[in-house]
Amino acid sequence: MSYRNKLKIGEFSRLMQVTVKTLRHYEHKGLLIPDEIDEWTGYRYYNIEQMQKLSRIREMQRLGFSLDEIRDLFEDDSHTPTQEQLEEKIGKTEQMLRELTLRHRKLLDWRDSLNEIRTMEEFSFQSLPEINVASHREVIANYDALGPLCYMKIGPAMMEAGCRCTEPGYCFTIDHNGEYKTEEIDIEYCEQVEELLPDTDFIRFKRLPAIPKALCLKHIGPYDRFYKSFTRATAYLESQGLRIAGDPRFSYIDGAWNQEDPEKWVSVIQIPVE
Repeated sequence: MSYRNKLKIGEFSRLMQVTVKTLRHYEHKGLLIPDEIDEWTGYRYYNIEQMQKLSRIREMQRLGFSLDEIRDLFEDDSHTPTQEQLEEKIGKTEQMLRELTLRHRKLLDWRDSLNEIRTMEEFSFQSLPEINVASHREVIANYDALGPLCYMKIGPAMMEAGCRCTEPGYCFTIDHNGEYKTEEIDIEYCEQVEELLPDTDFIRFKRLPAIPKALCLKHIGPYDRFYKSFTRATAYLESQGLRIAGDPRFSYIDGAWNQEDPEKWVSVIQIPVE
């Protein structure tokens, strides 16, 4: 091979659109050893045949073969996977397609649900269907304790109980206090699940009856300003000749778990009316 056919690692990298770091990794794995390494300068040189080999490596990577699998194929001179290896890759690819299709559908449902909430009118009336819920009722020190209770205790307890939540998710709290309190708050957390399971020491399962008519309004901001939303809601109900007919639900969309700024927290208040 004439010298002009030798390519330094930088030239080889540029022509093949592969980083030098990747080429060195391939060399370390014993997958693509430079054709020549100058003993004085340490320069690495590649030849034309290695361009074809690198193209084959990249093609097999795109088909899901690992570098170790590709190296083994080159070492035994087959360069071609067996029928069994191809069937295994086809099976794994089909499984990935099923998982991605399911993930895609769930993400679409979630996006559509959030868009519906964010674009809803200030007031709307909805009927709330009968649902199965996993619930936990507890007296907490204050409203700041609600977040840690949900993701540190209730979430793990629901997983241990084998709960399967609906998609898109629907969780809310019910305030059981007879009056407004800032501490020692009697609150119940509910999350919709696909089926009722046996109660545990921490989680109770029950079916909540349908609510024929509920006034729904979006609340943006921290929870200690819920009173402002209730002020608007009660004034609106009075103008419509309606009254509150049950405990409100507080459904949380964005909160401390995914949004640091309380001014950007999004909740939906659902008030049974008649």
